[in-house]
Amino acid sequence: MPEVNFPNDLSWQLCASNESLKHNAVLPKPLGERKPLHTHDRSESLASERSILARLILPNDFESDDPFDELHGLATTAGTEVMGTVIQRREHPDQTTYLGKGKVQELKSLIEMQDADVVLFDNDLNPAQTRNLEKALNIKVLDRSELILDIFASNAQTHEARLAVELAQLEYSLPRLKRMWTHLSRQTMGVGMRGPGEKQLEVDRRLAEKRVHDLKLELAKVERRKEREVASRRGMYSVSLAGYTNAGKSTLMNALTDAGVVAKDKLFATLDTRTRKWMLPGWGPVLLSDTVGFIRDLPHRLIASFRATLEETRQADMLLHVADASNPNVLHQISSVYKVLQEIGIDEKDTLLVLNKVDCEGAAERVEMVKSRYPNAIAISAKSGLGLTQFSVAVSDALTKHFAELEIRLPLDDGKTMAWLAHHAEIISKQYNDDHALVHCRMPSSAAGKLASQGIDLRVIAGKLPIAAENRDPDRATFMPVPPASNETVDGAAGDVEEVA
Repeated sequence: MPEVNFPNDLSWQLCASNESLKHNAVLPKPLGERKPLHTHDRSESLASERSILARLILPNDFESDDPFDELHGLATTAGTEVMGTVIQRREHPDQTTYLGKGKVQELKSLIEMQDADVVLFDNDLNPAQTRNLEKALNIKVLDRSELILDIFASNAQTHEARLAVELAQLEYSLPRLKRMWTHLSRQTMGVGMRGPGEKQLEVDRRLAEKRVHDLKLELAKVERRKEREVASRRGMYSVSLAGYTNAGKSTLMNALTDAGVVAKDKLFATLDTRTRKWMLPGWGPVLLSDTVGFIRDLPHRLIASFRATLEETRQADMLLHVADASNPNVLHQISSVYKVLQEIGIDEKDTLLVLNKVDCEGAAERVEMVKSRYPNAIAISAKSGLGLTQFSVAVSDALTKHFAELEIRLPLDDGKTMAWLAHHAEIISKQYNDDHALVHCRMPSSAAGKLASQGIDLRVIAGKLPIAAENRDPDRATFMPVPPASNETVDGAAGDVEEVA
């Protein structure tokens, strides 16, 4: 292959972190004037390129009526014009080119016919397979992970998101440096460096690893700052929107809070967490957060890089799982979201499944299908406002089940407990008598249980209190609730909040 005229050092690419994430549109070129692969800069954006979609379906893979529906959406979001598709079903992938030899030839013929610029795979390829395919097709080949990373890089707006995307891109690119930069096979020579020297590949790999290390340190600082920011809001209950990308989370947030968040009909329009105050009817103010959407087979590097962005979701008291009822694959999308939630360790939170876009064509049948599996799901349309009142009541009821409403009798000189209540409870009313004060309040059940364990004179009006574990250390300041298996309750108790989706 002819030598490529790339920069002599990768450090420019690695150090200019912000600039490397700015994708300039590439104008389409007339037929016959496009560059062959060996002069194509892989750092260019996919914008305005002509693409061919390819997919290998294995026996256990999910397959919808349109096997390219999601990949077509990703390709369009990345800015490419889809010119054709190639699909193959095999028991296992070819170790050399992933697709079989016959399909590779079919793909090459389609590329030449459509004069395509790039092939986008709906599978993850290893570096050798990508290199072999590019050699056979003489065209740029991107797998699913690299395509998603390109979209994230294009949509990253904040410093935090750019850091996370650059880290994921570098970790993805490290094992692929050799195919991306042919100058890396050269050896560094000069005064005092006679002899074999050090290959440029090794120099650039070390630069990349140093940049990865620096990015991880910087993201760790961002994550700690985010944790402190979230911890400072512990006086208010928080609710987080989660769900498949383009399910309508940002539209729902705008409908509930007038936040003015950008809501577009495209994949991964939102990468940054936004938190707004939501005046929940029948409850009061809660914090509502919207964050990055999920997708099937979301690259693990992105999940790790976006830990700080997902901090709001991890610390939320309740999740609102927004699903797109207009999508024929809604059940599979719901399962994919739960899989990602499990990977980031927040699948145990109380969750309310929200079926959005129910006013779209064909959604009514899918809502019934989903409700047969998730009977407590709430059907809404964030765009038209349909069902939002019922939805707000359901959220209020679910949050209320975490709380106990109490009437507490305190001596007039017990200022310590009164101050504790002011910090941990919602005071509904106070009544002062000659020798005591009656405080009508609402607080989390765990906090109410702590009061009960300390012998405070109280009466449960609504909700439940956990029972203290037997033989616990009486000097421990933290109240220890009964393990979840126990069903013991104090008078006036009600059932725990169940995971409703």
